[in-house]
Amino acid sequence: MHCMLKLKKATADSIVMAARNTYPDEFLALLGAGSGDGVIDELVVIPAIYGKNFASLRIDLIPFDSSVKGSVHSHPSENNSPSSADLGFFPALGEIHLIIAYPFNYGTLRAFDAKGNDIEFEIIE
Repeated sequence: MHCMLKLKKATADSIVMAARNTYPDEFLALLGAGSGDGVIDELVVIPAIYGKNFASLRIDLIPFDSSVKGSVHSHPSENNSPSSADLGFFPALGEIHLIIAYPFNYGTLRAFDAKGNDIEFEIIE
């Protein structure tokens, strides 16, 4: 990705709230850029199973929607690096992936590409 990822503050706040509300289980949702300018401005919540060290969803329930750009999930620990399972999962769900770690705030949010490489991002109004 050549330009910096932009994430709407309202979407970032929704991610923080969802991670806190699901803790100690993991939270999982999809990320959407509905405005067409590439800014992540939607949290697309689909049926998923949340567990202590995992979250899973049925790929067949993901809507066919070109605005879906990737995924976001929480880690109930302070580790916001992708696990080997995350790295296997990323390519199936798009090009942008966020992980938020405990205690679930902007400072514990990281962005990755489908290969697990860090992506710079900024939170905008």
